[in-house]
Amino acid sequence: MMLGVIILLVVAVIAVSVLMNEKKTEKQNPGKAQTISYRPDFHFSSPDKWKNDPQQPIYYQGKYHYYYLYNKDYPDGNGTEWRHATSKDLIHWEDHGVAIPKYTTENGDPWTGSVVHDKNNTAGFGEGALIAIVTQPTGETGQQEQYLWYSTDGGNTFKQESEEPVLTNPDAEDFRDPKVIWNEEKNDWIMLLAEGDKIGFYESADLKTWTFTGDFQTDGIGVLECPDLFQLRAPDGTVKYVLGMSANGEGKGEPKTYAYWTGSFDGAAFTPDEDNPKWLDYGFDWYGGITFEDGPSEDKQAKRYALAWMNNWSYADQTPSMKYDGFNGTDSIVREITLQQGRDGYYLASQPIAALDQHFQSSDTVENISLQNETQTLDISAETYQLDADISWVESPNVGLRLRESKDHSRHLDVGIAGAAGYSYVNRSHIPNPDQEGAYQESKAPFDTEKKQAHVTILVDKTSVEVFVDDGEVVHSNVVFPHPQDQTISLYAEDGSAKFDNISIKRISKSQ
Repeated sequence: MMLGVIILLVVAVIAVSVLMNEKKTEKQNPGKAQTISYRPDFHFSSPDKWKNDPQQPIYYQGKYHYYYLYNKDYPDGNGTEWRHATSKDLIHWEDHGVAIPKYTTENGDPWTGSVVHDKNNTAGFGEGALIAIVTQPTGETGQQEQYLWYSTDGGNTFKQESEEPVLTNPDAEDFRDPKVIWNEEKNDWIMLLAEGDKIGFYESADLKTWTFTGDFQTDGIGVLECPDLFQLRAPDGTVKYVLGMSANGEGKGEPKTYAYWTGSFDGAAFTPDEDNPKWLDYGFDWYGGITFEDGPSEDKQAKRYALAWMNNWSYADQTPSMKYDGFNGTDSIVREITLQQGRDGYYLASQPIAALDQHFQSSDTVENISLQNETQTLDISAETYQLDADISWVESPNVGLRLRESKDHSRHLDVGIAGAAGYSYVNRSHIPNPDQEGAYQESKAPFDTEKKQAHVTILVDKTSVEVFVDDGEVVHSNVVFPHPQDQTISLYAEDGSAKFDNISIKRISKSQ
């Protein structure tokens, strides 16, 4: 009898100890429980495994067809292929699986490229054919060359007529990421290629035979990727060509995202309005960016859409979503971009896609708040949402919002404006992020020191924040991994006074 009691006591002690350890572990590592998910509520993400570069979506048969680089073998194997998804509203997506498989020929795996609707049947595969021009590393040499794939089943599957490249490598180390567009004026095709520190231009009548026409040389922004070319019209009626590309301006203290120039294009070469590029995003996680047409609209010059891979090659594998949800790969929200005119010339402005407004689940408004050298925590908490606010100040050198904040205020994501110092910022150093011990902690963008007010629109999802300042003249896109229970929102004004007006917090329903 005594032995039985002793055994029961020992078991009870062990059980209590285990329970206490579990509670301790849970406190130290929030999100450890399997019920926690890092799957975003309203951003596109890979169904599983890995995704990186988006390919330019195309509007075809009443839907946007989106292809992206996907690796089904991640993290244990290499090689990308093109996975396919469709959407009518650019918020909700239907997965269709792999459209261009990897390692089906001796020419290696398909990398980035572009897909077009050959409605004039220039390539001879039929008026309904979709044609993809894709970079592949040829055979044993691994030289980057351009190959043609075609689809006659609505873009669900592609195949090759020939395993020979349509554009061979002229012995260049970098020769990739073809962007193909139709030139209405010359009635032929244009291809842009990323060639190290320059963009090459080519033309073709049939998508199979290409002729070099010129190039655009850059300086000090690294090896270029994912070139882009399009036209937009400003409110004053001026139409500009925009040449964009993924680039690395960190050596000049600039972003590593999407660089662009406004200018003119004569069908063979691009002439910029100024020497230095502007940047479509100042965050750490807006790479491989692409733009595409508003499909149903007849006015293609009024606006375009844009999206990018929300990651950074400096820390691409550092994500808890692979461990808890089995995927690593999220895109930015689709943006509407327009051409605007400012003090320093024409620039691209970004706004969250208007269709997002239809997916607000609930909305809270906050009375106007004035602060003087203090922080105030709101009575509202939220996990995924859109926050809008007008902020004004007199002398405060640092004003902003703390988002996804813990109840003890030790963890928080700071979005603010250092007006006197001349920059807006997103600081993720006090919240779990993919580069926790590295240099990518605070993104900064220029802000006019003479201004004493700003409007911010902020999108917060499970693993990301996108901040649009002053109607999207500046954007910060950053990946973060807040603890699920950290949902507090605070406002702050340091070393001065500030007002927060027209504050609204709109919770967003799940899209996946």
